[in-house]
Amino acid sequence: MTSQPASPDLDLVVLGGGGHVGLPLSLAFAEAGLRVGIYDTSQQTLDRIAAGEMPFLENGADTVLADVLSKGRLDLSADASIIGRTNQLIVVIGTPVDEFLGPSMTVFERAVEQISPYLRDDALVVLRSTVYPGTTAYVAQHLAARGKTVDLAFCPERIAEGHALEELHTLPQIIGADSDPAADRAAGLFGKLAASTIRTTTKEAELAKLFTNTWRYMKFAVANQFFMIADQAGVDYSNVLQAIRQDYPRAVDLPGPGFAAGPCLFKDTMQLAAFTSDHFPLGQAAMQVNEGLPAYIVSALDRRNGGLVGKTVGILGMAFKGESDDPRASLSYKLRKLLQWAGARVVCTDPYVVDDRLTTLDCVLQESDILVLGAPHKAYSSLPIGGRDVVDIWGVLGNGIRL
Repeated sequence: MTSQPASPDLDLVVLGGGGHVGLPLSLAFAEAGLRVGIYDTSQQTLDRIAAGEMPFLENGADTVLADVLSKGRLDLSADASIIGRTNQLIVVIGTPVDEFLGPSMTVFERAVEQISPYLRDDALVVLRSTVYPGTTAYVAQHLAARGKTVDLAFCPERIAEGHALEELHTLPQIIGADSDPAADRAAGLFGKLAASTIRTTTKEAELAKLFTNTWRYMKFAVANQFFMIADQAGVDYSNVLQAIRQDYPRAVDLPGPGFAAGPCLFKDTMQLAAFTSDHFPLGQAAMQVNEGLPAYIVSALDRRNGGLVGKTVGILGMAFKGESDDPRASLSYKLRKLLQWAGARVVCTDPYVVDDRLTTLDCVLQESDILVLGAPHKAYSSLPIGGRDVVDIWGVLGNGIRL
């Protein structure tokens, strides 16, 4: 039996508290007055946080981090025993799909083994990561099999990366729980941040989160498919999009085209496809459209230039979205690979992403015959691109949405 302190000295511990979801959440709770333990397996990340350095871009986080550190509201550790110092644990861990695009339960099997020796009796355990439907019940079953009596809830994160500290306070929080005590405790915890809470069962909350991300992914797929249809018709899609949206409220939610990427949307759509008996053909089609956009760009450039051998193509932006330093699952990297396979020399740049394979903006502008906007960073909105061939599917360079 793992020894525990007689009484908890931390109000909350966040497992995975150094990541893009866990750290803003930890900071928000600490700013709200709680003493928060950050448990993360990356000592390098913990050292940066302890030094007052945010390991990634997040609006307003630098100021909050400095404030809560100065007030002693953060306790950082790479030792799982920190879990025994609290009655409230939030689990924030990555939930990838496997090589067959199905859900991977390995991360939760490991998590249960990792946390169970340290969990206090009657602790509140909140799962935060997007999960395959039924995962919360799975975790409850396996904790019970290890003799752990806890209140378990699924409270999905709903924030947009980069805007977490604002949206944690302005968005309603879904409280997925299968017992009233677990629901009441989770609502009490998140009530310190969220403007309101919404009660559901755990499976309803799991599906609500998957449906939300999949809906966004499907809307992006429709936008990208429309763009490709217009491009094949020789039409400037920016004019089409303006005609659809202008003073017409029923089309205001049609997004513009662009790479639909990042660590969530594709993965969560595939989790939903694995869950349904018909494998979710709408989601599969959305995946094919969004993942196929880089190949469409390469094919169009290859035809337009009579081949890409001997051409230098510059990619502007390697993050998965604008004003981000996060390259996870970015389609700019897929674009780079496909361009190289087509025979092009490829040079890439990004003002935020740290990657030894990238070069400077000046180098890309000087050496490229063709420029492709990979991420719509504001820094690219007024570039001196001259008369070069430009691919701007985002429509931010001032020349419309064009290929």
